[in-house]
Amino acid sequence: MTNSSVGFPQFYQIQQILDRFLGIDVGGTNTDAIILDDQQHVINSVKRHTTKDIQTGISNAIQAVLADQAIDLDQISKAMLGTTQITNAIVERKHIARVGVLRLAYPATEAIPPYTAWPEDLVAKLSGKYAIVKGGYEYDGQVLNELDPEEINGILAKWRGEVDSIAIIGVFAALRVDQEQAAAELVHAAYSADFPVTVSHEVGSLGLIERENAAILNAGLFRVIENTVDGFEQALAASGIKHASLYLTQNDGTLMTADYARHFPILTIGSGPTNSIRGAAYLSHLKNAIVVDIGGTTTDLGVLQAGFPRESSIAVSVGGVATNFRMPDIMSIGLGGGSIVRQQQDGSVTVGPDSVGYKITDEALTFGGNIITATDIAVRLGLSDVGDPQLTKQISLKFAQAALQTISDMIAVAIDKMKTSAEPATVILVGGGAIIAPHRLEGVGKLVRDPLGGVANAIGASISQVSGEYGRIYPYNQIPRDKAMADAKEKATVAAIESGADETTIEVVEVDEVPLAYHPENANRVKIKVVGNLAK
Repeated sequence: MTNSSVGFPQFYQIQQILDRFLGIDVGGTNTDAIILDDQQHVINSVKRHTTKDIQTGISNAIQAVLADQAIDLDQISKAMLGTTQITNAIVERKHIARVGVLRLAYPATEAIPPYTAWPEDLVAKLSGKYAIVKGGYEYDGQVLNELDPEEINGILAKWRGEVDSIAIIGVFAALRVDQEQAAAELVHAAYSADFPVTVSHEVGSLGLIERENAAILNAGLFRVIENTVDGFEQALAASGIKHASLYLTQNDGTLMTADYARHFPILTIGSGPTNSIRGAAYLSHLKNAIVVDIGGTTTDLGVLQAGFPRESSIAVSVGGVATNFRMPDIMSIGLGGGSIVRQQQDGSVTVGPDSVGYKITDEALTFGGNIITATDIAVRLGLSDVGDPQLTKQISLKFAQAALQTISDMIAVAIDKMKTSAEPATVILVGGGAIIAPHRLEGVGKLVRDPLGGVANAIGASISQVSGEYGRIYPYNQIPRDKAMADAKEKATVAAIESGADETTIEVVEVDEVPLAYHPENANRVKIKVVGNLAK
């Protein structure tokens, strides 16, 4: 099946185009695949059920999207993957590595040890090993305590063979990073040069405990990301795609190389919804809107701001753990195409939050099943013609209309929570389950749909740019503001290049400067983000 979007030809003489991009997005219900040409036009798109082992679902989607296309597989130069594997590993407590935590903060932080307020089962998976050792800085950059290499080496000797990775966290490492770097060198010298080490200043922000939590999670996920990348590579190879550069999507709506992802797996958490937001921007040509992505089980809402997902300004809990690393501002509700519809004893009609999920083609009425789903309601009311509409005639019109009103109210309330003003919102509706949404929604001034909205997530994974970000505290009395800005931009640019960006296309898209009140050195928290196109 070949899809097309308004303004784009339905089919291209592909022999005339040299490069192809393959985009894959693995969701809880479906795995979507698309092919783009080098002008970012969608050539073909498919949806296949996500499988338990993930790799099989990816292989099925790749083979299906290539099935009726006369494409030279060597022309597929880039392959992008958006996946929920990392998030699922934390939530399900699976395949997590044993982590040793080195906190450089003795004796100042003994009152609140690492893993405070963590779920016990997750701590057990991570080994629970930690040590609070000499080190750290004061809030003004003065040394709290000097690092003691012998102390650290003694701990590493005890942990040998009992941990798979190390997380290093220093007090006020966002101000000075040299102690964390020195401790990392000790780990590599004691174990091996390629032993997985996470230093907190590279993944978190201000706030010792939240930054520490983010570093621990990142350290515990290296094996999951390795399995994910390896599985993607194997699926590509099995499909005959041997020369494509691999990229994974980040949760800010941009890409990173597979190698970069191996170092920072935590940056893929929340990347699914951001892929849809970026895909929605591509399809609608809008830079500012609320994106409503309706899947088979859940509906995710995010805000498109200047063409990129809006970042959350509050600490985000991941798998029951408070963190402060970069996360998109996303709201999820239990509503999807597979949501089960019921009439309650009081006469009201409820939709979800439970869903038939990927079993929808077996269990929904319109596909010959015996469970009334939100998709059946859409078919009964003529919003969609999937399956066999005659099978939904058993649903009374009154019941179907009440269910649609419930669906409409659920979406409208969620949109209202994401709005920043009382003005009617512009909403872009995407996702395979978007067929269940009514044509009008309360509080929405403009509702945008697109024929390719069902695979907006895979499109977002494919058209994304590459980003780099750097943030730290700069005391302006010691480092003048212009030099601090230049330093942050340079380091953000280096991060973007390491992620796969073309250096000549990099530009600054976000500058965040926050003064730290009462700091004696006129310190400011500076964060700069840059983006660039994929390197050729």
